[in-house]
Amino acid sequence: MKQKETLLNTMGIKISSSTYEEMGEEHVGTSFETPLREDAFEMDDDLKIELIEKHFKEIMHIMGLDLSDDSLKGTPHRVAKMYVKEVFSGLNPKNKPVAKLFENKYKYNEMLVEKDITFHSHCEHHFVPIYGKAHVAYISNGDVIGLSKINRIVQYYSKRPQVQERLTMQIGNELKEALGTQDVAVIMDAYHMCVSSRGVQDTNSSTVTSFYSGKFQHDEQTRLEFLKYIELKK
Repeated sequence: MKQKETLLNTMGIKISSSTYEEMGEEHVGTSFETPLREDAFEMDDDLKIELIEKHFKEIMHIMGLDLSDDSLKGTPHRVAKMYVKEVFSGLNPKNKPVAKLFENKYKYNEMLVEKDITFHSHCEHHFVPIYGKAHVAYISNGDVIGLSKINRIVQYYSKRPQVQERLTMQIGNELKEALGTQDVAVIMDAYHMCVSSRGVQDTNSSTVTSFYSGKFQHDEQTRLEFLKYIELKK
């Protein structure tokens, strides 16, 4: 699909809306980094909320909704504020959690596992929710991190328009950098509303993605130990 798209663009042929629809259904991800413009944060949050409110009001108007109704009149502002301050707040680097490290005074050199971390994200193809559980493990390289910071890292990268594969990799690589260790594992088990509430409308299936590095990647026993600890359950 990507080669076809590139070829069509090179030939000056406009890609049809049906092609974009197919790309979304194929779960296309274009890069490890979240696609952002260079000027993404030149505009402050208040102005973003004001502009999103204006445009979302127009969307509702086009759909035929009566914005004079008491139940709907505040919706554009609520949606705009939710986008900027809540569900997409992970786009802004200023919201990135500071992962303070502590000396591993107990000399604990075994695996540490934090499982069943609840996360909520949004599919970047249809802007509908992705939600599920993240399971994280690491082996200390001399320092440890507060447990809540692991949750905050998961939440930070989740609060963006995402593809689950990218999300899993971003969390794994951030933990490697923050902890100063290669020995990191992440598994994410998630439900996608773009699958359950539209399209194929399958309400039972979930998607599992993984990230392994260091001992988790090269040592089968370490990986199996992690998998035994989390034992994915529905």
